[in-house]
Amino acid sequence: MSKFENLNSILLIDDDESSNFLHSIFINKLDLDIEINSALNGQEGLDFILDKGLEKLALPCMVMLDLRMPVKDGWEFMKMYEEQVPKELKEQLVVVLVTVSDNQEDRDKAEANPYIMDYAQKPLSDDTFKKLIGKHFNLTSTV
Repeated sequence: MSKFENLNSILLIDDDESSNFLHSIFINKLDLDIEINSALNGQEGLDFILDKGLEKLALPCMVMLDLRMPVKDGWEFMKMYEEQVPKELKEQLVVVLVTVSDNQEDRDKAEANPYIMDYAQKPLSDDTFKKLIGKHFNLTSTV
C-alpha cells in the first residue's frame, strides 16, 4: 500500500518535447483530473519544484525524470534535488527515473537512491503510466 494519498499533478522532465507531448496524451487517456507540466532539462525541473514548493497546492506529486538530457541530466538533477529540495517537499514527491538506457549500472544506481521510487524503460505507454500511478497513489478512481 502506498503512502501517497492523492495525485493532482505530474511533472515531466525530458528534453524531448515530443516525448513530453506523447506522455501527456497517455496520462490524459487515464481520465484523471490532474495537471501536467513539463521541463526540458534537470535545471528547469528543479526550479519548477522549488518554485511550486512555496505554493503547496501546485507542487507536483509525481516527477517523471529522463536520464539523458543537456544542461542538467537526470543524475545531476538528483544531486541538486538531494541538496536543495527541503525534506518536507521530498516526502510529497514520487520520482520515477525514465530512460531508454538498459544499462544495469543506471538501474542499480536508481535503486540505491532513496529518492528514486521507480524506474521505467522508454518508450512509455498509457499502460505504463496506469501501473506507475496505481502503484504509488491510493486513488479512488479506476486506475
